[in-house]
Amino acid sequence: MVKNINENEFEKEIEKGKVLVDFYASWCGPCKMLSPVIEEFSEKYSDIKFLKVNVDNELQLAQKFNVMSIPTLILFEDGKEIKKNIGLLSKTDLEEFIK
Repeated sequence: MVKNINENEFEKEIEKGKVLVDFYASWCGPCKMLSPVIEEFSEKYSDIKFLKVNVDNELQLAQKFNVMSIPTLILFEDGKEIKKNIGLLSKTDLEEFIK
């Protein structure tokens, strides 16, 4: 399951384990294409937490992580950013990215 979060929840949600955060907007075409793949992976990879941050609603959070284009995916481990991808990924590339 993918959880939509806001700035108040962010630090607590990413502090433990592996977490993939999808920075997106509802009007973004590539974001809409990526969303079902992320949903599918959230069912497949139970060891990873999947979160979404709407950049229109959470502008400060997007700025904090230098999100200039969407979709932007950031992979965290125990609260630390370990990988970042800007733009649409294929299913295969997303799988590589989270491993």
